Amino acid sequence: MFVFTNAFDIQITMATILFVLGLLVMLISIIILTRQAIGQDIKTITKQTAKLAEKGITDNIAGLVGNASALVSALHELSKTNTGIGVFMVFLAIALLATAYIISKNLGIAP
Repeated sequence: MFVFTNAFDIQITMATILFVLGLLVMLISIIILTRQAIGQDIKTITKQTAKLAEKGITDNIAGLVGNASALVSALHELSKTNTGIGVFMVFLAIALLATAYIISKNLGIAP
């Protein structure tokens, strides 16, 4: 285990840990946002559901149309939720990196 001899060691360790966590959170958020953008599965399900709804309308099947539109709404909410999580994590990463920079600047090791 680490033995801290003075406050400088504690602060430099805190800055390093915050910087590494900031980079990790930024990487995870980029992965979440790119998976959301590339997500072909949701697009395929949405297209098939739209076709199913059109068939239900032409065949006068009201329940089928209602269920299909509920599925489209649920998929839309899912995509908004994933995007929201990704954007929140980007802001969290920026806050962690900024905190690490402020600690480093106060120590005199950052410009």
